[in-house]
Amino acid sequence: MFNIKISALNPSPKVLEMLSEILVETVAQNGSVGFMHPLEPEKAHTFWEGALKAAARGERTVLGAWDGDVLVGTVTLLLECPPNQPHRAEIAKMMTRLSHRGRGIASALLREAENLAVQHERTLLVLDTATDGGASSLYKKMGFMLTGEIPDYALKPYGGLTGTLIYWKRIGGSSV
Repeated sequence: MFNIKISALNPSPKVLEMLSEILVETVAQNGSVGFMHPLEPEKAHTFWEGALKAAARGERTVLGAWDGDVLVGTVTLLLECPPNQPHRAEIAKMMTRLSHRGRGIASALLREAENLAVQHERTLLVLDTATDGGASSLYKKMGFMLTGEIPDYALKPYGGLTGTLIYWKRIGGSSV
């Protein structure tokens, strides 16, 4: 890996523009992150505005990986859970720019999200990834355990159904 810096993101116009670019690029590459192709930049921008407002309220943290002045990856740690689940957090919207894949950025983002979850006294992380083209090998490498697969869970960005794989990982100290 090269000199990547990871930080919590703010809602500046430049950050919103780069987050939107990453989301549009991911969807265009058939990444299953909740959107259909073609994804208009305005819809991506609106999504990230809402996500960063939720981060300002403490409901989540949106992390970014920086290569100099360029945002090259992102992951979201969802912290807002029902009252009977104060011990868990969820990993969402893990994306790396195509130009920077295979360089350890996603692993670094995931480690930082896990560290933040521990700081928030979470003891369980959960996530899901598409069966077709998802990041299951990364999650296995990072110690996540596969619970199972839900078939035909979502549409792929270009159409057609894909299943989703559900993963979990115990983190930090003892549970609540």
